[in-house]
Amino acid sequence: MSNFIPVNTPSVGKPELAYLRECIETGWISSEGAFVAQFEAAWASYCGRQYGVAVSSGTSALEAAVAALDLEPGDEVILPTFTIISCVLAILKAGATPVLVDADPVTWCMDIDQVEARLTPATRAIMAVHIYGHPVEMTRLCNLCERTGVTLIEDAAEAHGAEVNMNRAATPAAWRRCGSFGAMSAFSFYANKIVTTGEGGMVLTDDAGLRDRLRAHRDLYFGRPDRFRHEGIGANFRMTNLQAAVGLAQVERIDALVARKREIGARYTQALRDLPGLALPAEQPWAKNVYWMYGVVLDEATDFDARRFAAELKAEGIGSRPFFMGMHAQPVLRERGLFRDEAYPVAERLTRQGLYLPSGIALTDAELSRVCDTIQRIFQGWR
Repeated sequence: MSNFIPVNTPSVGKPELAYLRECIETGWISSEGAFVAQFEAAWASYCGRQYGVAVSSGTSALEAAVAALDLEPGDEVILPTFTIISCVLAILKAGATPVLVDADPVTWCMDIDQVEARLTPATRAIMAVHIYGHPVEMTRLCNLCERTGVTLIEDAAEAHGAEVNMNRAATPAAWRRCGSFGAMSAFSFYANKIVTTGEGGMVLTDDAGLRDRLRAHRDLYFGRPDRFRHEGIGANFRMTNLQAAVGLAQVERIDALVARKREIGARYTQALRDLPGLALPAEQPWAKNVYWMYGVVLDEATDFDARRFAAELKAEGIGSRPFFMGMHAQPVLRERGLFRDEAYPVAERLTRQGLYLPSGIALTDAELSRVCDTIQRIFQGWR
């Protein structure tokens, strides 16, 4: 279908091309090129961090961050069930035990009350995952970690440029960007992210020791100065200079990218807010939502689920994507004895009834209007 509107189209152009041309003309296309360090420094600075360690994906960012904690069998890491499987895989690969909590019904992020309830003497870390562009309630979570001594890892893959008002004050200084919290923050730069390198990720930290461990881990723990002397088990998680060149060009216009995301979110909200039976993304007073993906949730009283909604949108030439399936419902995890008797009703409802709409930065105003008009027409047909 020639006029099909996809869920995401990235915004890349002349700035990215200029940096890529430099990589090719100079021959620096591997992970040794100068753009890698420039991208690390630029992204760390934007997020208010000291150090950045670029890696090959958001998944590898999580795996490197969790590995840096030196977890042992029996150690527990609390995380939301409503997230991507990469979060659980990082914990399992480290030999630790994932402990789940349900989603908050308003923000769709982790329920902080449940986090507190699930703390045990074995809890070593909490993995905060910002969902679809809205931050976790970080004020409460940071206070909890400080009080208990539990390490905080932040998964900010979907929250580039999102912010949290830490003390609910009406001053710019009260706001902190996602990516600045906890011991380490993990990012994805996949093609659908606000800042993209096609594939890629990064871990941010303020701890020089963690930075060094992350760097060693991403590079197979090659020795210094004896390259082929290895004193740790790592992985090849390196980012190429080509990817970093694209990322640097993206960071240099991050304010415009975030502004466009928020504009798309505002236009969707304006057009769809009066439709009965359709819940739209929240923006709590203490949060700046960047609407990485504009998600909607059908009221179960409508008797229609996300699967049918997606099919009707597809028939009209509009792409959508289902919400996450909770980790507790994943067959591959349940087959391994995890989460078998656990239920998380908010996450289960979001999975049944939620999907996200075309949200790419390259989405045109005309396409956005067409999506909204189509949704309004579909809802009229359901009445």
